[in-house]
Amino acid sequence: MKDGAKGSMRSGMRRAGFLAGAALTAALLLAALLSLVWTPWPPEQIDMARRLAAPSPAHWLGCDQLGRDVLSRLMAGARSAWLVGLVAVGIGLLTGTALGLVAAARRGAVEALILRGADLGYAFPALLLAILLAAALGPGMTVAMAAIGLHAVPSFARLVNGSAKSWWARDFVLAARVAGQGRWAITVRHVLPQLLPLLIVQGTTSFALAILAEAGLSYLGLGTQPPQASWGRLLAEAQTLMFEAPQLALAPGLAITLAVLGLNLLGDGLRDRLDPKELPR
Repeated sequence: MKDGAKGSMRSGMRRAGFLAGAALTAALLLAALLSLVWTPWPPEQIDMARRLAAPSPAHWLGCDQLGRDVLSRLMAGARSAWLVGLVAVGIGLLTGTALGLVAAARRGAVEALILRGADLGYAFPALLLAILLAAALGPGMTVAMAAIGLHAVPSFARLVNGSAKSWWARDFVLAARVAGQGRWAITVRHVLPQLLPLLIVQGTTSFALAILAEAGLSYLGLGTQPPQASWGRLLAEAQTLMFEAPQLALAPGLAITLAVLGLNLLGDGLRDRLDPKELPR
């Protein structure tokens, strides 16, 4: 009875976490989409008369050092976070999945070469890649997307390779090989569909890391450039005003925290719901 109660409590907590993560992620997406057509004030509108204005009914989160509405800039920053996250995770997912599937299908020297390349990729963190790309191309959102996406490739490649190899040993794949199907046909028809739940979960958690990395790169001046709003850029601009207007740092910091928390909770919930037996914990 006690074990059943504990199991029900754990199940309820996981469900609550999943719902909370879904709600936070939906709020982030809604803010990003809404900012495309409406914000309370133009995000880049400067009005020095409202410089460092406190929160009020007209400006719910106050104004920054240039009189710009903080809430409007947070909404515009959500748009930047989603754009960078989607492109970066897309780069990592598509490239890493392709490499992992090729390594699992070919084995031998091809697999060793791909996995050694993935190991080499781990030696270049997103920050170092961003610095190298910024030196060649100049800082900007494109640099952030490329650096974060390339940094995610090794993780997807190794994850897909390990899981795909386990599926290649299953009876239905062996039957397909006996029936004369080629390696690539088996990969596309039989192996890849089995990996979709794993890729969805990994993509969700990687999205959270991408948002955090984008904020860090923008904070350092390597990511999204002004006048375009970014949560990391908002933090960088507020660091000298911590005591004079603490809400300028608290607002973007809280937005980053809630976005990352929501995506991680959503990823955990999806892992439990999609395939709790096959997905790694």
